[in-house]
Amino acid sequence: MASLFDKRTGRARQEPNRNTENAHFIEDLVSHYKNRLLKDTNLEALTSLNDGEKRLKIEQLVSQFMSEEKVIIPRQDKDLLITRILDESVGFGPLEPLINDDTITEILINGYDEVFVERFGKLEKSQVSFRDDDHVRHVIDRIVAPIGRRIDESSPMVDARLPDGSRVNAVISPVSLHGTLVSIRKFRKEPFQMNDLINFNTVNSQMAAFLEALVNSKMNILISGGTGSGKTTLLNVLATEISYSERVVTIEDSAELRIDRENAVGMEARTANLEGRGEITIRELVRNALRMRPDRIIVGEVRGGEAFDMLQAMNTGHEGSITTIHANSTDDALRRVEAMVVMAGLELPPKIIREYVVGALDIIVQVTRLTDGTRKVVSISELKKSNDGSFQVKDIFVFKRTGMKENGEIEGYYTSTGYVPQCLERLKVFGFGIPESAFRTEGEVPIWQ
Repeated sequence: MASLFDKRTGRARQEPNRNTENAHFIEDLVSHYKNRLLKDTNLEALTSLNDGEKRLKIEQLVSQFMSEEKVIIPRQDKDLLITRILDESVGFGPLEPLINDDTITEILINGYDEVFVERFGKLEKSQVSFRDDDHVRHVIDRIVAPIGRRIDESSPMVDARLPDGSRVNAVISPVSLHGTLVSIRKFRKEPFQMNDLINFNTVNSQMAAFLEALVNSKMNILISGGTGSGKTTLLNVLATEISYSERVVTIEDSAELRIDRENAVGMEARTANLEGRGEITIRELVRNALRMRPDRIIVGEVRGGEAFDMLQAMNTGHEGSITTIHANSTDDALRRVEAMVVMAGLELPPKIIREYVVGALDIIVQVTRLTDGTRKVVSISELKKSNDGSFQVKDIFVFKRTGMKENGEIEGYYTSTGYVPQCLERLKVFGFGIPESAFRTEGEVPIWQ
């Protein structure tokens, strides 16, 4: 059926069926009045207003346009019209309701007509869609332009972030085979605290207290896990335990950490510009951080040669540093760190590299997203070191799976393994008097009070 809005006369037609035609009717009005706003108003002055003033001004202008054109629609439709125009003109279009939904943690666009969201660890298809692929590209351009990034055929992939810190990745053709692909990882307005992780059953209270003791005792920690397992969330939580008397320097490829404290500064890597110049790598930032008088260095994720510089910092007086790595197990994490040291261009024997890695790291925390969508710390392990240079990876706490419920929920419990960590003496020096008996208890029972 023809559109209910006559673009030639600029007036609304009679609505033959509100149930089936209303969406198209509103869509045509949105397009028409958005074009009028672009043509008849000072858009720069409009976008400089705060959200409340912006909505009021756009509502006044749209009401004026509708009065001039003698268009009358119900108040509910008018509110929807103004919201859509705001989203399209100064927001992120159809993504706005998803971005503003606090229950959504991930937004995945698999093409203009297929949008998935993650809620509570489970993916579900959203009712949101775009007009076409150009509509998606327009929204992505609005996201990347303010931070100096670009996406086109010569640079078909981009990492960016929203004003609230949410991370955005976009891929277009010819790299993408299915139109424009977008992944948005959202962040809570209020950062997670350790109590949140306990409530989510990501850790139990005993593990949480042990992790807090490790951070306050300046142990070097490597957080390992797969994509979306919760590495950055755990890193952010552990960073909040650092003493306010210490200077913290954070280094990230794309800024995600939110450490709300004094004397905490952050640096972010930069990609090359249109001329292929101006790139600043994580490795360069780690080296520069050593000149900034840090007490602690936090690297969002090590992926290459910067692993050597990070280990060097841990080995030369910057105790209590924390970083993350993509790996599916603690053993895999150590092998990947060794490989990254090789990527730094150092011609060292494997035995020397391994000793260097083990000498720097104290604790490996393995996090996993299980099949039911829950995220758990499945092990906290110590690198047990001997005087002869040998070492063992010893689990201190683990999550033991016992089965699966009919609804797919994973069953299991946290327990100590019976191993008493070498770091216990250091923890006592820093005021954490945890008894050895706390680690000798096995089974689904309290570990210590």
